[in-house]
Amino acid sequence: MTLNPLSDAALSARFQALSGIAVELGHLAMGYFNDQASLGTTMKGFQDFLTVADGAVEALFRKRIAASFPGDTVMGEEMGGANADRLWIIDPIDGTANFARGDRQWCVSIGFVANGVPELGIIHAAALGETCLARRGHGATMNGKAINVAPTTDMRRATVEFGWSPRLPYAPYLEALARLNAAGANIKRSASGALGVAHVAMGRTDAYGELHINSWDVVAGLVIASEAGARINDFCSGDWVLKGNPILVSTPALWDVMHAASGIAHAAHPAD
Repeated sequence: MTLNPLSDAALSARFQALSGIAVELGHLAMGYFNDQASLGTTMKGFQDFLTVADGAVEALFRKRIAASFPGDTVMGEEMGGANADRLWIIDPIDGTANFARGDRQWCVSIGFVANGVPELGIIHAAALGETCLARRGHGATMNGKAINVAPTTDMRRATVEFGWSPRLPYAPYLEALARLNAAGANIKRSASGALGVAHVAMGRTDAYGELHINSWDVVAGLVIASEAGARINDFCSGDWVLKGNPILVSTPALWDVMHAASGIAHAAHPAD
């Protein structure tokens, strides 16, 4: 990756374009969502759903970026891509298992990374009518209003989400759940990593963790949650763009206990 600094004006242009593009993508996705017979659902693997909408939304995004920012690179869950100094990362439908079954817990998740640093993020949950948006150093919003993490300080009052991935053995996941339960947490899982991180930013939950997650699931959420006051592990380390990493996002007061109970520090990459 060649270092190619991006000016504030260039970042601002991308930030200004982001909302309009995400809303357009959400509108396209909603057309499929409201006509479940059109989804043509298939399976990429064990509990790994794919619909026609995933490819259509990502293709439209690539078209819009090519027209507006032709020097930028796009990497998406469905069509792949390579790392670059100006990189858009998209999950066209995060929560596809929900989407394919008529559950509204899904979103379009888009992040922009400049020279390895996540700078912009948007999570557009079209079926819920909610859009979280952030630029690094400029705060985070949901539907235009500032958001912040919850003030929770006691795990016995905390609600945390802990995602599951078939890429790793099941036993460490169960062990983490047991530790979190013993610490007093109420544990949930909604099958969308992007929304899981966004809900921490909005104060709806107090932490989100997963032993392995891909960059397209959480890169937008990293910017949003950080700007909302969350503490985040070193997800952007190693070959995080292409291979992912463990993720832990937490309200600061609960970080130490979440870090210990989740086992995130000891999580391994899936086998190549």
